[in-house]
Amino acid sequence: MKTLATEEAHPAHAGLDRLDTASLVEALVSDQLQAVAAVQAAQPQLAEAVDAAVPRLRAGGRLLYAGAGTSGRLGVLDSVELPPTFSWPRERARALLAGGDGAMFQAVEGAEDDAAQGAADLAALQPGAHDVLLAIAASGSTPYALGAAAAARAAGALTVALVNNPGAPLAAACEIAVVLDTGPEVIGGSTRLKAGTAQKIALNSFSSAVMVRLHKVYGNLMVDLRASNTKLVRRALRLTVQASGADETAAAAALAACGARVKVAIVMLRRGIGVAEAEQRLAAAEGSVYAALLP
Repeated sequence: MKTLATEEAHPAHAGLDRLDTASLVEALVSDQLQAVAAVQAAQPQLAEAVDAAVPRLRAGGRLLYAGAGTSGRLGVLDSVELPPTFSWPRERARALLAGGDGAMFQAVEGAEDDAAQGAADLAALQPGAHDVLLAIAASGSTPYALGAAAAARAAGALTVALVNNPGAPLAAACEIAVVLDTGPEVIGGSTRLKAGTAQKIALNSFSSAVMVRLHKVYGNLMVDLRASNTKLVRRALRLTVQASGADETAAAAALAACGARVKVAIVMLRRGIGVAEAEQRLAAAEGSVYAALLP
């Protein structure tokens, strides 16, 4: 059986267990730089995935994630951060993890080998043509992810693979393949290392770019956050001040009037208008603060 690149022994680190601590840490940290290079090489495919996903999501589709182990947990992490960061509806960011929710905290060995369960879990979400599935697997051959991808594609959803091995079956099974070729790990086969790092960077980049395209960002400010705790309330105030040029008192009053919606507060302050008119402008501009501020 051909050894996957992510499973090979790294030729430069055969004596890893005999290094002093400083050298050991240096080897582990330095190898992570290859994760960045791998994602940089996959930028065209990431951009293709963003451009294909945005019209579907604008039409009401969902971001779906499927994976096992570290890959699946990274999908869960990306999905749960979208609601507070971008006010993305929680029901439109659904992550499937082989072994169920409990596998987030304790490994469920063998769950990743069940392609039928991956397909069943995905089918239970009743996917449609506007949905987007991110199927994530370092090996690119995880049966659970392959099953989920097959079910999503059969339902007409857009399927995007994130894999760390060129020529992986999952890449061929999906419409768009983002291949993060990170090669052998410092600790042979431990894809929680730079393979996982590359997946995290790719997921961050994909979902953030999608949210920018959906007008969740004004300039480079995250103006569609959900102020659900004290830290985010302070952040909402700071963002409103930065984007509007108003002082804190005026910004706080605008936020109080509009239910702490930063985008609405910015338009209110910049245009000198009330809540209702600001809402109307944003609705007409499909949520774009830039367009809502035009004369």
